[in-house]
Amino acid sequence: MSRREMLTETPIPSLIVKLSIPTIISMMVTALYNSADTYFVGKVSTEATASVGLVFSVMAIIQAFGFFCGHGSGNYLSRMLGAEKNKEANEMAATGFAISLILGVIVAVLGNLFADSIAVWLGATSTTMEDTEKYMRIILIGAPFMMGQFVVNNQLRYQGNAMYAMVGLMFGAVVNIILDPLLILGFDMGVAGAAIATVAGQMMSFFVLLIGSFKGENIRIKFKNIKINRHYIYEITNGGAPSLLRQGLAAMSTLLLNNYAGKMGGDAAIAGMSIVTRVVLMMIAALIGFGQGYQPVCSFNYGAKLYGRVREGYFFCVKWGFIFLFAVGILCFVFAPDIVWWFRNDPEVVKVGKVALRCQTCVLPLSAFIIMTNMMLQSMGRGLKASILASAKNGLFFVPLIIILPNIFGLLGVEITQTCSDVLTTLLTIPLAVSEIKNLVRLEKEASSSGQDDQLQVR
Repeated sequence: MSRREMLTETPIPSLIVKLSIPTIISMMVTALYNSADTYFVGKVSTEATASVGLVFSVMAIIQAFGFFCGHGSGNYLSRMLGAEKNKEANEMAATGFAISLILGVIVAVLGNLFADSIAVWLGATSTTMEDTEKYMRIILIGAPFMMGQFVVNNQLRYQGNAMYAMVGLMFGAVVNIILDPLLILGFDMGVAGAAIATVAGQMMSFFVLLIGSFKGENIRIKFKNIKINRHYIYEITNGGAPSLLRQGLAAMSTLLLNNYAGKMGGDAAIAGMSIVTRVVLMMIAALIGFGQGYQPVCSFNYGAKLYGRVREGYFFCVKWGFIFLFAVGILCFVFAPDIVWWFRNDPEVVKVGKVALRCQTCVLPLSAFIIMTNMMLQSMGRGLKASILASAKNGLFFVPLIIILPNIFGLLGVEITQTCSDVLTTLLTIPLAVSEIKNLVRLEKEASSSGQDDQLQVR
């Protein structure tokens, strides 16, 4: 079966499950090895745990640019493949990859030049400054590889080849998880060992994914196809801006969260909130992986004008995503103290973390509706709507809440900020989702009427 037949004819439930299994595994593995640094560094000290949590904002920014280029180029090339415009798809693949490498080098150079100032800006204290700077400098060296692997990974997914994407991430995850205990504990390298393990894993993923892009029906990334012009930059921006905003604002929200946590509860509070952030990301990672199985289905079928399949896939993902998050949310609520303790057996860290984790799991199922709506809008090229929604959870609502709530409730205000932001984001998502679903119904009817008219003309 060809790629086109698979994406346009396979029943939606089985197609999304088939495509999402590799992406769920990929996202869970990525979340696992992102949390591996936190876990093994937690065996060193609370200050080291806090330092890794502080630099998470920098990693989120690097990921933001990677997703910007990856999602921006990926959903465009998928729509072009659906419309059978292969030349444009090939040029976009090469252009998105090239831009990500350029941005990666810029971030690596500027980040290391201003590492001292960035560490202060992140909220490093006198007890965490040295570890924060040490961990960040090494992470920044890997920025080009990190961004490049996000681009190739997403481009493979949008072509319907989630298996290659999964294999690439798995290789990197294995390298990272093996090196973490070896370097952090075995060679007593502390946070430097954690950073080296992370960068080594990202480099492995980069090269394996690049090799995978030359397999099967995948688009080959070729130098001659690079076209950095106004058209492709616009399309990358239109499709990638929601990801840039979502990830970029996540970095800013983490930075603000760490700053206010530090003010209200010191290093233990920073460590506790950092652990909760990683745990919640692990749960959301599975949902995102599920949604990533829907993204190529959405963009390809939208390009092929099969609007009913786009709508069917959306409702399928929202329903099962909600059920999944409801189930894991209950488990995390019940075992919140044990989960935080597993990362860092410090009573003060557990005290902060358990409250924040329980608050976030209370609204966790709402993320299914928010994330799937955002993915649908982004995959169809609805850049403005997708950008507004992507900005809400960690920006439009989170920023004012993290400023207001701690001043009223103290440390509790820090712990409940994300919960309140998720509720408000859900209220914003409802009109955006309803309007787009109505539009899909209208387009489906128009396409059906046009098809019937064409048949009558033939007769």
